[in-house]
Amino acid sequence: MDIKERMQELIQKLNAASYAYYQTDQEIMSNLEYDQLYDQLAQLEKESGIILSHSPTQQVGYEVVSELPKVEHARPMQSLDKTKDVQALASWLGDRRGMLSWKLDGLTVILTYENGALTLAATRGNGNTGEVITPNAKVFQNVPLRIPYTGRLVVRGEAVISYPDFERINETMEEGQQYKNPRNLCSGSVRQLDSRITAERKVCFIAYTLVECGADIDFADSKQRQLQFLQEQGFTLVEYEMVTGEAVAEAVTRFARKTETMIFPVDGLVLTLDSLSLSERLGSTAKFPRDSMAFKWQDEEVSTHLLAIEWSPSRTGLINPVAIFEPVELEGTTVQRASLHNVSILQELELGIGDEITVYKANMIIPQIAENITRSGAVSPPERCPRCGGQTEVVTREDVKVLMCTNPGCPAKQIKALEHFASRQAMNIEGLSEATLRKMADQGWLETFADLYRLKEHAAEIQQMEGFGEKSCENLLASIEKSRKAQLSSLLSGLGIPGIGGAGARLLSRYFHGDLNAIMQATEEKLSQIDGIGPVLAEEIRRFFRQPQNQDMIMDLMQFVQIEPERESAQVQQLEGVTFVITGSLKHFANRDELKKVLEERGAKVAGSVSSKTSYLINNDTESTSSKNKKARELGIPILNEEALLALLEEK
Repeated sequence: MDIKERMQELIQKLNAASYAYYQTDQEIMSNLEYDQLYDQLAQLEKESGIILSHSPTQQVGYEVVSELPKVEHARPMQSLDKTKDVQALASWLGDRRGMLSWKLDGLTVILTYENGALTLAATRGNGNTGEVITPNAKVFQNVPLRIPYTGRLVVRGEAVISYPDFERINETMEEGQQYKNPRNLCSGSVRQLDSRITAERKVCFIAYTLVECGADIDFADSKQRQLQFLQEQGFTLVEYEMVTGEAVAEAVTRFARKTETMIFPVDGLVLTLDSLSLSERLGSTAKFPRDSMAFKWQDEEVSTHLLAIEWSPSRTGLINPVAIFEPVELEGTTVQRASLHNVSILQELELGIGDEITVYKANMIIPQIAENITRSGAVSPPERCPRCGGQTEVVTREDVKVLMCTNPGCPAKQIKALEHFASRQAMNIEGLSEATLRKMADQGWLETFADLYRLKEHAAEIQQMEGFGEKSCENLLASIEKSRKAQLSSLLSGLGIPGIGGAGARLLSRYFHGDLNAIMQATEEKLSQIDGIGPVLAEEIRRFFRQPQNQDMIMDLMQFVQIEPERESAQVQQLEGVTFVITGSLKHFANRDELKKVLEERGAKVAGSVSSKTSYLINNDTESTSSKNKKARELGIPILNEEALLALLEEK
């Protein structure tokens, strides 16, 4: 383990101990052990000259600004010329030595250091003028606050948010306000006026170019040596390979295989010449530097015909358009649906039924419409909600047009809310599909969450419903009865509090020691003190519990629900700092959500892809040749079946 990795490990342990002590009144390490680890970290910082963000030896306060100041870049930042042809990329490099690296899909950020300290951070902006984000950069996950080199140093890199953190953050956001992709989330996070919100988003900085450095360092005419120097200063580097033209094709193929397990979003590769002097001589055109070329994978596009636009109401009143088209094969799977996200996209594509369209998978994962060849523009948003028949309205939110149902009593809102309440992530009531809930609501049996616990009064009628019989009715009512004893985090997750998903619900429950009344009466100031709950989210929580109809709803519900104690904090912390990835089918757990909940309750993190930060891969087929198993073996990560996992949990 190198010095930087050890420092990161110490920072994580010390911060976890501080959080447990000050926020949950639990002591997970002795004062002596804490002091020893703290002194060890301080010594490593002194020896290396590197101080990483979030180090407990530093007191970096959060800052709030009224606006982001502008700054002129010393050198204009140009875009890269690009190609989708591997041979063209290889021919461009020829027999010269080049560096092939990921083209990260985030927000370009430039950091400036003077006398070893971070003094300025700015976004790319329009290439000539950027925005000053220094307070935010100081709370990125891995930005060095101090470096050993004391001359002026300017480094360029990409601010990014990982897929697991993107999913975690989106889970806490209200439907319709969620981010479309990690890049959009990162852009909004980096440019916050309140650096506390940036810190909550877990933004990372990946360095890829040394822009400026004193003449006292000899880089041997090599950009690779520059990157090695940046690594010595404590920066996280973009993954790269050194290549010549004849090796480009094989290197591109290797990078392509890694896209499935990449924890950060990428949208291609960058090939740049290694020679500093040659880059200087080549200069640039009016638009592009001549020493670098971007490569993007050729998306597999297939032509098909639009069959329908389905309008799907949500529990927030948002009605989302979904394109239905003739089934096609894409990247090895059959695809016939693609979300259009909002009315703006529908109008931009000028979609009409029967139009010839081309579809692809964005980043080889998410089905999207690439182009509408016919462009008949015949589809307009419905004037009536497809669920309740109420009046719809096209409204603009942050320059995006969306369709809303204006009927406050729309059954779709009610059904979606009930479905969410009964989901595994909330009260875990089995046997209540959207279709079943709709039938019961149509009968007048369901209007509120509490009505679920009154369904036993309609047992005879339920047995007569299509798809039900005596046994299935008994199973449903038994599942409802079982859910009456629930942890507070499950209840909070199911209430539909704006911005609060499973993770946020657990934060609230732990902080207030399972006391629902304390949460309902908490001030915004009190809520903002919770690590992971920023001022915006605190305001949403307070507003929810302040509304009389929500207070009445909770009072009615609590006639039936008994709050069970959360797991002891010592147990919660037992897997602190351990990251799992789950793949394959399960035997001892009903599904991945159930296993994920068990691990997270013990303090572990569950990620979606294998990386160097993964502690264990869980797969019952330990000998599988799947991409995740291969990646785990390459990185030396243990692969556990469920029996081995259960044994590990027993040990812990």
